[in-house]
Amino acid sequence: MVRPNAEPEGRATKHEALRPSAPHAGGYQKRRDRRRSLIGFLMAMPPIVVLLLFVGIPVILAILFSLGYTGGLNQIAAEIGMDVHQGKPLTLDAYADIIADSRFIRDLLVTLVITVVSTGVVVLITTSIAVYMRLSHSRLGSLLAGLGVIPLFIPVVIASWANLIFYQSNGFLRSVFAQFGLNAPIWGFTTTGVIITSIWVNLPFAMLMTVSGFQGVPDDLIDCARDSGASSWRIVWEILLPLAKTQILIASTLTAIGILGQFTVPYFTGPNAPTMLGVDIAKYYQSFNRPQQSVAIAVVMFIIGIGIAVTYVVTSVRGDDGSRKES
Repeated sequence: MVRPNAEPEGRATKHEALRPSAPHAGGYQKRRDRRRSLIGFLMAMPPIVVLLLFVGIPVILAILFSLGYTGGLNQIAAEIGMDVHQGKPLTLDAYADIIADSRFIRDLLVTLVITVVSTGVVVLITTSIAVYMRLSHSRLGSLLAGLGVIPLFIPVVIASWANLIFYQSNGFLRSVFAQFGLNAPIWGFTTTGVIITSIWVNLPFAMLMTVSGFQGVPDDLIDCARDSGASSWRIVWEILLPLAKTQILIASTLTAIGILGQFTVPYFTGPNAPTMLGVDIAKYYQSFNRPQQSVAIAVVMFIIGIGIAVTYVVTSVRGDDGSRKES
C-alpha cells in the first residue's frame, strides 16, 4: 500500500535537496569558521589598538630617546631638555651619565633592597596567615585575612600620609611611648618607613592570591596525611606549599614589580636621599630638566622588571615540567 504523501522512489525529498553535499558542507564549515575567527579578531582589536597607541608606541619612542633618537615625537623634549645626547644613529651616553652619577648607583641599591625586603616580608606574612587559616578553620584566621585586605580600600596617598604621621618624630607612636618615659624609634622620612609602608600597601593583593591558593588544596589530601601520622609541618612543606606554589609565585612577582616602580610611598614617607628610582625619575625630569637621563633610569627599571617576570616564568615552567614527569 502506497502512502498518499509519499515521495516517488529515486526522487530527493525537499530537505535532502536543500542539504549541501559532503564537499560543499566542508567548504561551508570552513567559511563559517573563518567568519567567526574574523569577528573574534575584530572584537579583540580595540583594546589592542589602545595598548599600541598609548603604551607600545610611547615605550618604543622612550627607549629610542634614551638611545639618542631625538627626531620625530622626541624633538620637543630634546630641544627643551639639558644634556641631551644625539646618536648617529644611536648612543649610550645617557646611560653613561647615570652610571657615572654616584647618586644613581646608591638609589638603585636602595630600590633593590626595599623591593627584596618588602616582598619577602609580604610573602612571609600572607603565607603564614594562609597556612594558619587553612589548617585551623578558626575565626581568628579569617579575621587576620580580613584585616590584611583592608589596605586595598585605602588610597596609597592617604596610606602613605597616615604611616608618616604615625612614625614621625611627633607622631602617634612617639606620643604613646612618651607616656611611659620611653623613646620610640623615628621611622618617618627613613628607608625603614618606606619598607613598612610598602608592606602595608602591597599586602592585600598578595593576601587574596595566597589565601585562594591554599584554600584550593583539597581537604582529602590533608585528611589522608593526618591519618597517616604526618605532622603539621610536613603537611605544610609537602602538600600545601607545593600545591599553592603558583599563586605564591604570582603574588611575589606582581608585588615585587609594584614595589620596584612605586613613586608615592617613597616620595611621601622616604628621605630626600637616598631614595627610590621612581622618585629619581621625577627629579631628573622636573627638577634637573634632564629628560633623556630620566628615561634611561626608567628603561633600567623596565629591564629589572622584565628580569623579575622572566624568573617567574622560568620557575613556573620548571615546576610544570617536574609535575608532568612525576605524573
